Amino acid sequence: MTGATTREQPADPATSVARTAVVVPAYQPDARLVALVDALRAAVPESPVVVVDDGSDRRCGGVFRAVRALGAVVLTVPVNRGKGHALRTGIRWVHDRLPGHGVVCADADGQHTVVDVLRVAARSQAEPEAVVLGARRFAGDVPVRSRVGNAATRWAFAATTGTRVWDTQTGLRADGPGLLGDLLAVRGDRCEYELRALLEATRAGRRIVEVDVATVYLDDNASSHFRPVADSLRVWAPLLRFAASSLGSAAVDVVALLALHALTGSLLAAVVGARLLSAGVNFAVNRRLVFPGGRDLPLRVAAARYVALAAVLLAAGYGLLALLTGIGLPLLAAKVGTDVVLVATSYEAQRRVVFAPLSADRRAARRGRARGRAPSSAGRPT
Repeated sequence: MTGATTREQPADPATSVARTAVVVPAYQPDARLVALVDALRAAVPESPVVVVDDGSDRRCGGVFRAVRALGAVVLTVPVNRGKGHALRTGIRWVHDRLPGHGVVCADADGQHTVVDVLRVAARSQAEPEAVVLGARRFAGDVPVRSRVGNAATRWAFAATTGTRVWDTQTGLRADGPGLLGDLLAVRGDRCEYELRALLEATRAGRRIVEVDVATVYLDDNASSHFRPVADSLRVWAPLLRFAASSLGSAAVDVVALLALHALTGSLLAAVVGARLLSAGVNFAVNRRLVFPGGRDLPLRVAAARYVALAAVLLAAGYGLLALLTGIGLPLLAAKVGTDVVLVATSYEAQRRVVFAPLSADRRAARRGRARGRAPSSAGRPT
Protein backbone atom coordinates (compact mmCIF):
# COMPACT_ATOMS: atom_id res chain seq x y z
CA MET A 1 0.00 0.00 0.00
CA THR A 2 1.36 3.46 -0.82
CA GLY A 3 0.76 6.82 0.71
CA ALA A 4 -2.14 8.79 -0.73
CA THR A 5 -2.81 12.49 -0.45
CA THR A 6 -6.13 14.28 -0.29
CA ARG A 7 -6.89 18.00 -0.34
CA GLU A 8 -9.61 18.98 2.11
CA GLN A 9 -11.45 22.27 2.09
CA PRO A 10 -11.49 24.17 5.39
CA ALA A 11 -14.22 23.10 7.75
CA ASP A 12 -15.52 24.63 10.94
CA PRO A 13 -13.27 23.86 13.91
CA ALA A 14 -14.43 20.96 16.00
CA THR A 15 -16.25 21.77 19.20
CA SER A 16 -13.65 19.73 21.09
CA VAL A 17 -10.11 18.60 20.31
CA ALA A 18 -9.33 17.65 23.88
CA ARG A 19 -7.54 14.46 22.83
CA THR A 20 -5.02 16.36 20.74
CA ALA A 21 -2.13 18.19 22.40
CA VAL A 22 -0.65 21.26 20.73
CA VAL A 23 3.16 21.13 20.51
CA VAL A 24 4.95 24.42 19.82
CA PRO A 25 8.75 24.46 19.34
CA ALA A 26 10.13 27.89 20.26
CA TYR A 27 13.55 29.46 19.79
CA GLN A 28 13.94 33.12 20.77
CA PRO A 29 10.15 33.69 20.77
CA ASP A 30 8.42 37.00 21.33
CA ALA A 31 4.95 38.15 22.31
CA ARG A 32 3.42 36.27 19.38
CA LEU A 33 3.96 32.99 21.24
CA VAL A 34 2.11 34.39 24.24
CA ALA A 35 -0.75 35.49 21.99
CA LEU A 36 -0.95 32.05 20.37
CA VAL A 37 -1.05 30.20 23.68
CA ASP A 38 -3.56 32.66 25.13
CA ALA A 39 -5.87 32.19 22.15
CA LEU A 40 -5.51 28.40 22.24
CA ARG A 41 -6.26 28.21 25.95
CA ALA A 42 -9.29 30.46 25.51
CA ALA A 43 -10.64 28.45 22.56
CA VAL A 44 -10.01 24.92 23.92
CA PRO A 45 -9.02 25.10 27.60
CA GLU A 46 -9.19 21.33 27.90
CA SER A 47 -6.57 20.76 25.16
CA PRO A 48 -2.97 20.49 26.48
CA VAL A 49 -0.45 22.98 25.10
CA VAL A 50 3.23 21.95 25.24
CA VAL A 51 5.84 24.63 24.49
CA VAL A 52 9.44 23.51 23.96
CA ASP A 53 12.09 26.12 24.74
CA ASP A 54 14.85 25.14 22.32
CA GLY A 55 17.78 26.79 24.10
CA SER A 56 16.51 30.38 23.97
CA ASP A 57 18.55 33.00 25.86
CA ARG A 58 17.61 34.69 29.12
CA ARG A 59 15.89 37.59 27.39
CA CYS A 60 13.05 35.22 26.52
CA GLY A 61 12.48 34.17 30.11
CA GLY A 62 9.51 36.48 30.48
CA VAL A 63 7.81 34.96 27.44
CA PHE A 64 8.09 31.43 28.80
CA ARG A 65 6.92 32.51 32.25
CA ALA A 66 3.89 34.11 30.62
CA VAL A 67 2.88 31.02 28.65
CA ARG A 68 3.40 28.86 31.72
CA ALA A 69 1.10 31.18 33.66
CA LEU A 70 -1.51 30.69 30.93
CA GLY A 71 -1.47 26.94 31.61
CA ALA A 72 1.00 25.67 29.04
CA VAL A 73 3.57 23.00 29.85
CA VAL A 74 7.05 24.41 29.16
CA LEU A 75 9.86 21.95 28.43
CA THR A 76 13.39 23.35 28.35
CA VAL A 77 16.25 22.19 26.16
CA PRO A 78 19.40 23.75 27.69
CA VAL A 79 21.23 24.27 24.38
CA ASN A 80 19.70 25.00 20.98
CA ARG A 81 19.42 21.69 19.15
CA GLY A 82 17.07 22.60 16.31
CA LYS A 83 13.40 22.36 15.43
CA GLY A 84 13.41 18.62 14.82
CA HIS A 85 14.86 17.89 18.24
CA ALA A 86 12.38 20.28 19.87
CA LEU A 87 9.46 18.59 18.11
CA ARG A 88 10.59 15.14 19.23
CA THR A 89 10.98 16.44 22.79
CA GLY A 90 7.38 17.68 22.83
CA ILE A 91 6.01 14.61 21.06
CA ARG A 92 7.84 12.31 23.49
CA TRP A 93 6.31 14.16 26.46
CA VAL A 94 2.81 13.70 25.01
CA HIS A 95 3.51 10.06 24.14
CA ASP A 96 4.76 9.27 27.65
CA ARG A 97 2.47 11.47 29.77
CA LEU A 98 -0.79 11.60 27.82
CA PRO A 99 -1.70 8.13 26.53
CA GLY A 100 -4.33 8.23 23.81
CA HIS A 101 -3.52 11.79 22.76
CA GLY A 102 -2.46 12.83 19.29
CA VAL A 103 -0.42 15.94 18.54
CA VAL A 104 -0.81 18.99 16.35
CA CYS A 105 2.42 20.93 15.82
CA ALA A 106 2.34 24.69 15.25
CA ASP A 107 4.99 27.38 14.89
CA ALA A 108 5.63 30.01 17.55
CA ASP A 109 5.96 33.00 15.23
CA GLY A 110 2.31 33.67 14.44
CA GLN A 111 2.22 31.99 11.03
CA HIS A 112 -0.61 29.68 12.09
CA THR A 113 -3.94 31.04 13.18
CA VAL A 114 -5.79 29.39 16.04
CA VAL A 115 -8.72 28.59 13.75
CA ASP A 116 -6.39 26.72 11.38
CA VAL A 117 -4.65 24.88 14.24
CA LEU A 118 -8.05 23.66 15.43
CA ARG A 119 -9.14 22.66 11.91
CA VAL A 120 -6.06 20.53 11.46
CA ALA A 121 -6.44 19.01 14.94
CA ALA A 122 -10.12 18.22 14.33
CA ARG A 123 -9.32 16.55 11.01
CA SER A 124 -6.68 14.43 12.73
CA GLN A 125 -9.14 13.34 15.41
CA ALA A 126 -11.57 12.32 12.69
CA GLU A 127 -8.89 10.26 10.92
CA PRO A 128 -6.16 9.39 13.45
CA GLU A 129 -4.27 7.03 11.13
CA ALA A 130 -3.67 9.80 8.58
CA VAL A 131 -1.02 12.51 8.54
CA VAL A 132 -2.86 15.84 8.38
CA LEU A 133 -1.06 18.88 6.95
CA GLY A 134 -2.10 22.51 7.08
CA ALA A 135 -1.40 23.38 3.43
CA ARG A 136 -0.72 27.02 2.62
CA ARG A 137 -2.00 28.30 -0.72
CA PHE A 138 0.95 30.72 -1.21
CA ALA A 139 -1.37 33.43 -2.47
CA GLY A 140 -0.65 37.14 -2.15
CA ASP A 141 2.60 38.62 -0.84
CA VAL A 142 4.79 35.58 -0.18
CA PRO A 143 8.59 35.90 0.28
CA VAL A 144 10.48 34.67 -2.77
CA ARG A 145 12.60 32.19 -0.81
CA SER A 146 9.45 30.59 0.60
CA ARG A 147 7.63 30.40 -2.72
CA VAL A 148 10.61 29.04 -4.68
CA GLY A 149 11.77 26.70 -1.90
CA ASN A 150 8.35 25.12 -1.53
CA ALA A 151 7.85 24.75 -5.27
CA ALA A 152 11.21 23.04 -5.73
CA THR A 153 10.72 20.67 -2.80
CA ARG A 154 7.16 19.89 -3.90
CA TRP A 155 8.42 18.82 -7.32
CA ALA A 156 11.28 16.75 -5.92
CA PHE A 157 9.02 15.05 -3.37
CA ALA A 158 6.56 14.03 -6.08
CA ALA A 159 9.33 12.86 -8.39
CA THR A 160 10.95 10.62 -5.79
CA THR A 161 7.93 9.27 -3.90
CA GLY A 162 5.11 9.31 -6.44
CA THR A 163 2.95 11.21 -3.93
CA ARG A 164 1.83 14.77 -4.61
CA VAL A 165 1.85 17.05 -1.57
CA TRP A 166 1.17 20.73 -2.09
CA ASP A 167 2.95 22.06 1.02
CA THR A 168 5.82 19.77 2.03
CA GLN A 169 7.39 22.31 4.39
CA THR A 170 4.39 23.32 6.47
CA GLY A 171 4.99 23.45 10.21
CA LEU A 172 1.28 22.91 10.91
CA ARG A 173 0.66 19.18 10.94
CA ALA A 174 -1.13 16.63 13.10
CA ASP A 175 -0.72 12.93 13.84
CA GLY A 176 -2.95 10.57 15.78
CA PRO A 177 -1.90 8.67 18.93
CA GLY A 178 -0.87 5.57 16.99
CA LEU A 179 1.63 7.51 14.87
CA LEU A 180 3.66 9.13 17.65
CA GLY A 181 6.07 6.21 17.96
CA ASP A 182 6.89 6.55 14.27
CA LEU A 183 7.57 10.27 14.70
CA LEU A 184 9.96 9.60 17.58
CA ALA A 185 11.95 7.22 15.36
CA VAL A 186 12.53 9.82 12.61
CA ARG A 187 16.07 11.16 12.56
CA GLY A 188 17.13 14.79 12.09
CA ASP A 189 17.42 17.62 14.58
CA ARG A 190 16.71 20.65 12.42
CA CYS A 191 14.34 21.62 9.64
CA GLU A 192 14.95 18.41 7.72
CA TYR A 193 13.05 16.47 10.40
CA GLU A 194 9.60 17.46 9.10
CA LEU A 195 10.35 16.42 5.53
CA ARG A 196 11.87 13.15 6.71
CA ALA A 197 8.75 12.48 8.77
CA LEU A 198 6.67 13.03 5.64
CA LEU A 199 8.89 10.69 3.61
CA GLU A 200 8.56 8.01 6.26
CA ALA A 201 4.79 8.41 6.23
CA THR A 202 4.63 7.83 2.48
CA ARG A 203 6.91 4.80 2.75
CA ALA A 204 4.66 3.37 5.45
CA GLY A 205 1.60 3.85 3.23
CA ARG A 206 0.00 6.51 5.43
CA ARG A 207 -2.78 8.59 3.95
CA ILE A 208 -1.83 12.27 3.74
CA VAL A 209 -4.64 14.79 4.09
CA GLU A 210 -4.07 18.47 3.32
CA VAL A 211 -6.35 21.08 4.89
CA ASP A 212 -6.19 24.49 3.25
CA VAL A 213 -4.99 27.14 5.70
CA ALA A 214 -4.13 30.81 5.52
CA THR A 215 -0.69 31.89 4.32
CA VAL A 216 0.67 34.27 6.95
CA TYR A 217 4.13 35.83 6.68
CA LEU A 218 5.05 38.58 9.12
CA ASP A 219 7.90 41.02 8.37
CA ASP A 220 8.84 39.06 5.24
CA ASN A 221 9.19 35.93 7.39
CA ALA A 222 12.05 37.55 9.31
CA SER A 223 11.36 35.52 12.45
CA SER A 224 12.00 32.23 10.67
CA HIS A 225 15.12 30.38 11.82
CA PHE A 226 15.31 28.48 8.53
CA ARG A 227 18.85 28.96 7.13
CA PRO A 228 18.52 29.00 3.34
CA VAL A 229 21.77 27.18 2.51
CA ALA A 230 22.51 24.84 5.43
CA ASP A 231 18.93 23.87 6.17
CA SER A 232 17.98 23.56 2.49
CA LEU A 233 20.77 21.02 2.11
CA ARG A 234 19.42 19.14 5.12
CA VAL A 235 15.89 19.26 3.73
CA TRP A 236 16.99 17.97 0.35
CA ALA A 237 19.36 15.31 1.75
CA PRO A 238 16.77 12.53 2.17
CA LEU A 239 15.35 13.22 -1.28
CA LEU A 240 18.78 13.21 -2.87
CA ARG A 241 19.70 10.00 -1.08
CA PHE A 242 16.47 8.46 -2.31
CA ALA A 243 17.38 9.26 -5.93
CA ALA A 244 21.17 8.84 -5.78
CA SER A 245 21.10 5.08 -5.25
CA SER A 246 19.23 4.50 -8.49
CA LEU A 247 21.40 6.94 -10.42
CA GLY A 248 24.58 5.34 -9.08
CA SER A 249 23.34 1.89 -9.97
CA ALA A 250 22.37 3.13 -13.43
CA ALA A 251 25.93 4.40 -13.91
CA VAL A 252 27.31 0.99 -12.90
CA ASP A 253 24.88 -0.62 -15.32
CA VAL A 254 25.88 1.60 -18.23
CA VAL A 255 29.61 1.07 -17.73
CA ALA A 256 29.18 -2.68 -17.28
CA LEU A 257 26.91 -2.93 -20.33
CA LEU A 258 29.40 -1.18 -22.61
CA ALA A 259 32.34 -3.18 -21.24
CA LEU A 260 30.59 -6.55 -21.48
CA HIS A 261 29.24 -5.83 -24.95
CA ALA A 262 32.72 -4.92 -26.13
CA LEU A 263 34.13 -8.13 -24.61
CA THR A 264 31.42 -10.58 -25.70
CA GLY A 265 29.72 -8.97 -28.68
CA SER A 266 26.43 -10.30 -27.29
CA LEU A 267 23.71 -7.83 -26.34
CA LEU A 268 21.90 -10.42 -24.21
CA ALA A 269 25.01 -11.38 -22.23
CA ALA A 270 25.91 -7.72 -21.74
CA VAL A 271 22.42 -6.79 -20.53
CA VAL A 272 22.22 -9.76 -18.12
CA GLY A 273 25.71 -9.28 -16.68
CA ALA A 274 25.36 -5.54 -16.27
CA ARG A 275 21.94 -5.88 -14.67
CA LEU A 276 23.15 -8.48 -12.17
CA LEU A 277 26.06 -6.31 -11.09
CA SER A 278 24.09 -3.09 -10.80
CA ALA A 279 21.20 -4.88 -9.08
CA GLY A 280 23.52 -6.19 -6.37
CA VAL A 281 24.82 -2.70 -5.70
CA ASN A 282 21.32 -1.22 -5.75
CA PHE A 283 19.90 -3.86 -3.40
CA ALA A 284 22.63 -3.41 -0.79
CA VAL A 285 22.45 0.39 -0.81
CA ASN A 286 18.67 0.61 -0.84
CA ARG A 287 18.17 -1.92 1.94
CA ARG A 288 20.68 -0.25 4.25
CA LEU A 289 20.47 3.45 3.41
CA VAL A 290 17.44 4.40 1.30
CA PHE A 291 14.50 2.40 2.61
CA PRO A 292 14.79 2.11 6.42
CA GLY A 293 12.00 -0.46 6.50
CA GLY A 294 14.22 -2.83 4.52
CA ARG A 295 16.48 -3.33 7.52
CA ASP A 296 13.59 -4.89 9.45
CA LEU A 297 12.88 -7.44 6.73
CA PRO A 298 14.65 -10.81 6.79
CA LEU A 299 17.40 -10.76 4.18
CA ARG A 300 15.99 -13.75 2.30
CA VAL A 301 12.54 -12.12 2.04
CA ALA A 302 13.90 -8.83 0.76
CA ALA A 303 16.29 -10.61 -1.60
CA ALA A 304 13.53 -12.82 -3.03
CA ARG A 305 11.32 -9.82 -3.69
CA TYR A 306 14.19 -7.92 -5.24
CA VAL A 307 15.16 -10.82 -7.51
CA ALA A 308 11.58 -11.07 -8.74
CA LEU A 309 11.54 -7.36 -9.48
CA ALA A 310 14.94 -7.56 -11.17
CA ALA A 311 13.70 -10.36 -13.43
CA VAL A 312 10.73 -8.27 -14.55
CA LEU A 313 12.91 -5.20 -15.13
CA LEU A 314 15.50 -7.30 -16.94
CA ALA A 315 12.94 -8.62 -19.40
CA ALA A 316 11.44 -5.18 -19.90
CA GLY A 317 14.88 -3.61 -20.29
CA TYR A 318 16.05 -6.12 -22.85
CA GLY A 319 12.84 -5.83 -24.82
CA LEU A 320 12.98 -2.05 -24.90
CA LEU A 321 16.69 -2.00 -25.74
CA ALA A 322 16.16 -4.44 -28.60
CA LEU A 323 13.30 -2.32 -29.89
CA LEU A 324 15.21 0.96 -29.72
CA THR A 325 18.44 -0.39 -31.23
CA GLY A 326 16.36 -2.17 -33.87
CA ILE A 327 14.98 1.15 -35.08
CA GLY A 328 18.49 2.57 -35.40
CA LEU A 329 19.28 4.26 -32.05
CA PRO A 330 22.90 3.94 -30.84
CA LEU A 331 23.29 1.52 -27.92
CA LEU A 332 24.21 4.24 -25.39
CA ALA A 333 21.25 6.43 -26.32
CA ALA A 334 18.93 3.42 -26.25
CA LYS A 335 20.26 2.46 -22.83
CA VAL A 336 19.70 5.92 -21.37
CA GLY A 337 16.20 6.06 -22.78
CA THR A 338 15.37 2.63 -21.40
CA ASP A 339 16.55 3.53 -17.90
CA VAL A 340 14.55 6.74 -17.87
CA VAL A 341 11.41 4.69 -18.57
CA LEU A 342 12.19 2.00 -15.99
CA VAL A 343 13.55 4.06 -13.10
CA ALA A 344 10.19 5.32 -11.86
CA THR A 345 8.78 1.80 -11.96
CA SER A 346 11.78 0.48 -10.04
CA TYR A 347 11.50 3.15 -7.34
CA GLU A 348 7.81 2.57 -6.82
CA ALA A 349 8.09 -1.21 -6.75
CA GLN A 350 10.94 -1.13 -4.24
CA ARG A 351 9.15 1.36 -2.00
CA ARG A 352 5.75 -0.33 -2.12
CA VAL A 353 6.70 -4.00 -2.24
CA VAL A 354 10.36 -4.98 -1.97
CA PHE A 355 11.30 -2.88 1.06
CA ALA A 356 7.81 -2.17 2.37
CA PRO A 357 8.19 -1.72 6.15
CA LEU A 358 6.73 -4.25 8.51
CA SER A 359 3.70 -3.21 10.51
CA ALA A 360 4.31 -2.22 14.12
CA ASP A 361 2.83 -5.54 15.30
CA ARG A 362 5.07 -7.60 13.02
CA ARG A 363 8.15 -5.60 14.06
CA ALA A 364 7.32 -6.23 17.71
CA ALA A 365 6.77 -9.94 17.05
CA ARG A 366 10.09 -10.19 15.21
CA ARG A 367 11.92 -8.45 18.06
CA GLY A 368 10.22 -10.85 20.49
CA ARG A 369 11.41 -13.86 18.54
CA ALA A 370 14.93 -12.41 18.44
CA ARG A 371 14.92 -11.95 22.21
CA GLY A 372 13.63 -15.50 22.61
CA ARG A 373 16.66 -16.80 20.73
CA ALA A 374 19.04 -14.83 22.98
CA PRO A 375 20.83 -16.69 25.80
CA SER A 376 18.70 -16.94 28.93
CA SER A 377 19.47 -14.51 31.75
CA ALA A 378 17.76 -16.71 34.36
CA GLY A 379 19.57 -16.72 37.66
CA ARG A 380 21.39 -13.44 36.96
CA PRO A 381 20.91 -10.59 39.40
CA THR A 382 18.60 -7.84 38.14
